[in-house]
Amino acid sequence: MSLNESPWYRDGLTFECTRCGDCCTGAPGYVWVGVEEITRIAEYLKQSLESFGRAYLRRVGNRLSLVEKPNNDCVFWDSATGCTIYEVRPDQCRTWPFWPENVETPADWARTCGVCPGSGRGKVYGVEEILSALDRSPR
Repeated sequence: MSLNESPWYRDGLTFECTRCGDCCTGAPGYVWVGVEEITRIAEYLKQSLESFGRAYLRRVGNRLSLVEKPNNDCVFWDSATGCTIYEVRPDQCRTWPFWPENVETPADWARTCGVCPGSGRGKVYGVEEILSALDRSPR
């Protein structure tokens, strides 16, 4: 994007995590994590990196993902209390819903708002915040 161009969401987009768990449960998937995220979560859980890795990580190709429960829920999702590591959750979780496939067009955003109860309501995120999230979002 050139300096003269603005994304369609130049006035910002609204989002407020309702902690509903829709993005943490259901179909199988991957929550990609890097060294900084792994360290942050392990410290929060007061575990060594080694024990954290054995309990919560799986290798997928040359990347690491959090493991899932047998029902495909995130290993850190608790149906009674929500995300048990919310304060230190991975960047993939922190940047939702501001992923490229969700904000490419107004129609993509409308689709996202239709599946995520927190999208389209709450705090206004400015264009710079959204672009920063896009830079850190999963690929």
